[in-house]
Amino acid sequence: MIEHDVLEVCTLIRDDEDNSATPIMVISSNASLQHEMELLKQDIEFFIKKPINIDVLYYTIKNIVHLLTVNRGISPLTKLPGNIPIQAELKKRLLKKKDFAVLYFDLDNFKAYNDTYGFLGGDEVIKQTAKIIVQNINENGAIHNFVGHIGGDDFVALVDNPDYESICQKIILEFDKKILDYFSDEDIERGYLEVPNRKGVIEEFPLISISVGIVEVSKGRFHNILEIGEVGAQVKHLAKVTPR
Repeated sequence: MIEHDVLEVCTLIRDDEDNSATPIMVISSNASLQHEMELLKQDIEFFIKKPINIDVLYYTIKNIVHLLTVNRGISPLTKLPGNIPIQAELKKRLLKKKDFAVLYFDLDNFKAYNDTYGFLGGDEVIKQTAKIIVQNINENGAIHNFVGHIGGDDFVALVDNPDYESICQKIILEFDKKILDYFSDEDIERGYLEVPNRKGVIEEFPLISISVGIVEVSKGRFHNILEIGEVGAQVKHLAKVTPR
């Protein structure tokens, strides 16, 4: 039903940057394998041969939309759930009225590290932090725990395990050990970073450490996730002002 060559049409769609994340589905009466392969090689996500089943077409589109929605909520750097899935998970657990703990993680002196080693170096630290948190939160086959990436150097975890303090101590110990891999021998030996401020004056910053603030969510303590977030901000601040 398209008068122009379908490959040219798909190429025009792909050349528009606004469509870079838009899936393309082609429904064609040309059932040849060569035609199908030509389209798939042009980053066309779906090729459906005629005649089509309306139900199959409907659920294919429905599932594509669902996948797009899920992907928008995922951090492209750490591949962890972002703010929207985090809020949804908090609401779900709050409605179940079961006890759980919310762990807020934040890196100390991360900006000084970025200023010294660059954003690419900072991204590697973020990915390593995510890996450490996930492995420890989900150790021993824990399947009901949840880890999300709020953004930047902020993470959150929801755990049912009442021994969450032990989990946090393991995360801190492992982080303190592995973070040294991301500093030069000179900075490690000195024990701090030397970073010039906007006036050109050299300032000293400790090496990166990780702070954890914990909110216990027991039945009836909180009415909504905003209240949890407010207390979470307070405990995270207290953790950050405590050295090491």
